[in-house]
Amino acid sequence: MDPQRTGPMTALADWANGELRFRDDCELVETELLGADSFLVEEGRVLALGLHRSRFAETAREQGFGDLGKLEAFWDAGIAALPRDGAWFPRFELVRVRDALRLRFRQRTAPERTSSVVVATADADPRRVPHLKGPDIDRLSALRPKAQRRGAQEAVILDDGRVSDGATTALLWWRGGTLFAPPFELPRVDSVAARTVRGIAAALGVPVEEESVRPSELDGAVLWAVNALHGIRPVTSWVDGPVLAADPARTDAWRARFAALARPLPSPS
Repeated sequence: MDPQRTGPMTALADWANGELRFRDDCELVETELLGADSFLVEEGRVLALGLHRSRFAETAREQGFGDLGKLEAFWDAGIAALPRDGAWFPRFELVRVRDALRLRFRQRTAPERTSSVVVATADADPRRVPHLKGPDIDRLSALRPKAQRRGAQEAVILDDGRVSDGATTALLWWRGGTLFAPPFELPRVDSVAARTVRGIAAALGVPVEEESVRPSELDGAVLWAVNALHGIRPVTSWVDGPVLAADPARTDAWRARFAALARPLPSPS
């Protein structure tokens, strides 16, 4: 399959014998997802590609994939396969198939993006490997329909009653001129989007602090949900939760700064 001619469909490729081999068939063998990393590519530009690459490599290493050279070649091939026009949301994967570790690449058109989000508290934490991106994707996806039935689009995961993470986003909040984040010791994925926002704060001299809070303690705060697909989204409402404030001027300004950090994809070699 020509990866440049997939239209709106997802193209799946296996890494074999030093190259990506795009498939025309569906996966019939049961696979276990061990690691995954996705990011938005828009008109050939991407944000913080190096951080995504490093995170995927660290996940793969922790999951037992030790061939760094093969991993780098796989990543480079996936980047080279991406179209330089349109909006894409590719996913790099490490999977286990019949006790063997394999690398896979999904070239996907970007889903619809939104500029704000409503959240609800998850009734349980389904994660088994909360610090790695990938192994819990299916379990976290199961939280979405539950949130939707309550009128929300995103679920907030609590750790012993404290705000830890979103099912598909990282959570940051403002009190006055200070940006807050959950403590690093709480179990969650190292969000590239959240790291980018914190980097913007550092460049602007904005104080950033960690805060362990229960949902009720966010009354009056400005809450952001951030991820690689949507960027910065203000949380407009928390179903049966705290009453949140809004700061559209600050949100718009930071969304612009966030988007301005996107850089062109490396040229295919």
